[in-house]
Amino acid sequence: MSQQEIYKTAGFGQPVPRGIRPGIVVVDFTYGFTDTIYPTAADMKAEIAATRRLTDLARAKDILVVYTTIAYHRGEVTMLPWLRKATGMAALIEGSRLVEIDAATGIQPGDPVITKKGASAFHGTPLAALLTGAGVDTLVVAGATTSGCVRATVVDAVQSGFNVLVPADCCADRARAPHEANLYDMHQKYADVTDADDIERWLVSL
Repeated sequence: MSQQEIYKTAGFGQPVPRGIRPGIVVVDFTYGFTDTIYPTAADMKAEIAATRRLTDLARAKDILVVYTTIAYHRGEVTMLPWLRKATGMAALIEGSRLVEIDAATGIQPGDPVITKKGASAFHGTPLAALLTGAGVDTLVVAGATTSGCVRATVVDAVQSGFNVLVPADCCADRARAPHEANLYDMHQKYADVTDADDIERWLVSL
């Protein structure tokens, strides 16, 4: 039995229903992840450009666009277990350039920015309340990294009651293997993994 058949037999990989009130969450396209002068970063120009197509269109259609960043107070750095495992993340200090949203994303002054301390954009943040208050029923998740904060956000989005779509060409990672493996797993269990063209056509149709 092939891998695809195993998952299908187990009941995974079913299509996600799409509602009529989408929202977009752009995860951690901050300079600490996008500007390769920093060791925590990778080249994400293509993924940022693909994401910007969707966010520019979303604003024109009055669709909520939310950005996230990871930022730590210096006093937190030595106490958080995640930073003992992922020590490079300790450089993401409040007020530094590393935690600013990359201007290439096209972020606008009216776009909410969620500051988080962990991988998921939902954990310990008001994101779920913000999306619910805006009436969002289907969440598009883009950003970085695919295997880390994007995946964690997708899992928590489903557990928070949202249908989730992930445009693969709007997600970036430091290495190809974890990127592809996590896209596959998300598509089987938590979201529809698609592309920016598909999401764009859907947004235009609404």
